[in-house]
Amino acid sequence: EYVVEHERYLNPVPPDLREIGVLAEPLTIAEKALGQISWMMQQRPPWLAPHTPEQERGRGLTALVLGIGPVGLLGAMALVSAGFTTYVYSREIHPHPRIDLVTGIGATYVSSEAATFPDLAEQVGNIDLVYEAVGHSHFALQALQVLGTNGIFVLTGVPGLQAFIEADPARLMRDMVLNNQVLLGTVNAGAEAFASALRNLDLFRRRWPEAVQTLIAGRYPPEQAAELILRRPTGIKSVIAFSASSRQPAAASSTPD
Repeated sequence: EYVVEHERYLNPVPPDLREIGVLAEPLTIAEKALGQISWMMQQRPPWLAPHTPEQERGRGLTALVLGIGPVGLLGAMALVSAGFTTYVYSREIHPHPRIDLVTGIGATYVSSEAATFPDLAEQVGNIDLVYEAVGHSHFALQALQVLGTNGIFVLTGVPGLQAFIEADPARLMRDMVLNNQVLLGTVNAGAEAFASALRNLDLFRRRWPEAVQTLIAGRYPPEQAAELILRRPTGIKSVIAFSASSRQPAAASSTPD
């Protein structure tokens, strides 16, 4: 019934974020990545101002998000909020509620069923940032081949057992060196990333209230946790709620928090 913890390890959640505070994780993954790459984005391309405001640190830059799961969607929100011209690339096709969410926040959705990575690169132009959120090695390697000059590629997925694939490491190394690219992995965010996630959640709540609510597929009692984990996920994010008054019915499920 009670949890005891040192105060310095906790981040207070404002009352207005009570219903969506659980989304701070996995938003912290994107926050940590943005924190690590922000100085690179400002210092590497010499035409960018050295002290760009946080809400404009992606101004004039293009970001590509791979995947429209919780990590990808929250990452897209963070990138749009930071000023990036944001594209989201995944296999889903219209009509689909997640695609509606992507367009609703001002990003552009492109289906892998309709465009290859070379097609996408031709449409987008120089891709400054790739935010990978699919956990599929073949997909990630294909995207790495279209990363632009001075581009940064962020890996968030952890692939499970997958079939062996053919790759050309010599070409990848050559392109990364000659195009001045960076490959970055991100996980296990710290206190600063959690604080930033809560600030951004408040921004998301005010800017895209319907989209934020759509991220949570449903709220369920603890007794249903195992069922939600084992069942095929069809929603975005399901939440375990310990208070009956905070639960709401939903037909979809996903990885619960």
